Amino acid sequence: MRAAAPRQGGGRPLVAQADPHRARRGIPAGRAFVRERVSGWTRRLRRLPSLRLRLVTVFALVALGAAVSVSGIAYWLTRDAVLTRAQNAALKDFRKSLSDTAGALPENATCDDLRGMAAAVANNTISYQVVLVDDRSAGPICEVESDPLAFKLTMVPRALIEAVHERRDDDTPDAPYHLYWQRVSRDGDPFLIAGTRVLGDGPTAYMLTSLAPERDDLDSLAWSLGTATALAVVGSVLLAQAAATTVLRPVQRLSDAAQRLGEGRLDTRLEVRGADELAHLTRTFNSAAESLERQVQDLSNREAASRRFVADMSHELRTPMTAITAMTEVLEEEVDNLDPMIAPAVQLVVSETRRLNDLVENLMEVTRFDARTARMVVDDVDIADQVTACIDARAWLDAVEVAAPRGIMARVDPRRLDVILANLIGNALKHGGSPVRVTVTEESTDEPDQRGYVVFEVADRGPGIPEDVLPHVFDRFYKASASRPRSDGSGLGLSIALENAHLHGGEISARNAAEGGAVFTLRLPRGARSDDEGDAEGPAADGAAAGRTPGPRSAEEPPAATAASGGEGEEIR
Repeated sequence: MRAAAPRQGGGRPLVAQADPHRARRGIPAGRAFVRERVSGWTRRLRRLPSLRLRLVTVFALVALGAAVSVSGIAYWLTRDAVLTRAQNAALKDFRKSLSDTAGALPENATCDDLRGMAAAVANNTISYQVVLVDDRSAGPICEVESDPLAFKLTMVPRALIEAVHERRDDDTPDAPYHLYWQRVSRDGDPFLIAGTRVLGDGPTAYMLTSLAPERDDLDSLAWSLGTATALAVVGSVLLAQAAATTVLRPVQRLSDAAQRLGEGRLDTRLEVRGADELAHLTRTFNSAAESLERQVQDLSNREAASRRFVADMSHELRTPMTAITAMTEVLEEEVDNLDPMIAPAVQLVVSETRRLNDLVENLMEVTRFDARTARMVVDDVDIADQVTACIDARAWLDAVEVAAPRGIMARVDPRRLDVILANLIGNALKHGGSPVRVTVTEESTDEPDQRGYVVFEVADRGPGIPEDVLPHVFDRFYKASASRPRSDGSGLGLSIALENAHLHGGEISARNAAEGGAVFTLRLPRGARSDDEGDAEGPAADGAAAGRTPGPRSAEEPPAATAASGGEGEEIR
């Protein structure tokens, strides 16, 4: 049972007083509580993967909150009005019926008199049942019901009976007691029960009326409000979809344009539509793309000019260098017959001439890579023999440890592999110190059309490569320090080694070993193809497209011993 609030009609509700000692749940501080809730919802929204989904979710939540709030307020206001109207009408009719019939009740009324009064009170415009109880005499209590099957005194709450019998200070014998009422629920159906004394010293009367019609009306209202709320949420989702499409379509256009720009299509532009913030963003993107295109074009022009200059300079220097080299070789042969004061100068000229000749040859090799005219002439070789030959040709046998099992065959360009190994080993000897260890292993692959890979590891015992230098070890002419003293290398050796590895379809990487020292790893496929075999991919194909025909090496290509001058790597440490 639960009490209802007092309304018009003179009735007083029976209200249960709350226990002042009951446990209460604490309420967190308002601002901190709201801030915590909002931040929690914000974190959950940010976890959603799509901006469209976040927008739709926000719209749906706002619409749901607004619809639920409005529906809840409307339901409770309507419920209060409906119940109050039905309750006041029943109480007013009950009081009026009691007043009309109480005058005809004898002073010493019998049970038959009370039964007639109960039937008269119940026979009214509002359908309710009545129980009259006369407990004033010392004899047995007289209890009569208008419908014994529908309403008995046992159905009246005990607290309501006690309240009806309680005499107040303002009660008089000639006036009725106060009318008390209470809403109860029996078997899931709501009822209103009211009770009062007919007169100050008269019998007590109780009334029972059903609130089921009002409950049905309220259930129908709740269903209607729930349907309206669902329709509002669906409408908000559709509206959010439309709004998200309107907002995100330009964003998607910008995303696609940025992707095309990242792929190198620098002429990408977008049509500016409207004058809102998205239109301003589109204009900003177009301006940035235009500026980027100008800068990239300017850099490309400068790079092309630099490459032409290097190529022209290399070719122009080669002819006089050939003559100078021939003359220095003659002087080197006669150095023992020269004056001891002149011999050191002659030896210096010879060494510097060779260094300059190596630089010219390396520059010409770089121009071939840039022009994509470098060619591959592959052959089946034993990798162990190739490594041993490279080390033996440069008299490094005492300084290099080789772990290369025989029988590992690969189809490579022997000259270019020699260039790669010479630069890697020479770099390790100059900066890591001996002994340098060269390890060769095989690596299988799951692809049926691949023969696997050959992996070379060149490890030294030096201090390793600084972490800030490591990403640049294969850059051309890179200097770890601007104050680095002049060295014998050109700064192109590792770059040429990397380009030769790419021609084979391989890769070179550099790292520092945990126990100290630098480790260069060369990974080459065992089935590289020659230009003569019609390879249509990579730089080799570009060389064929440039008009280079298969056959003997070009006279411009440097000999292996010259192009593979070990020790170019000092430029990167």
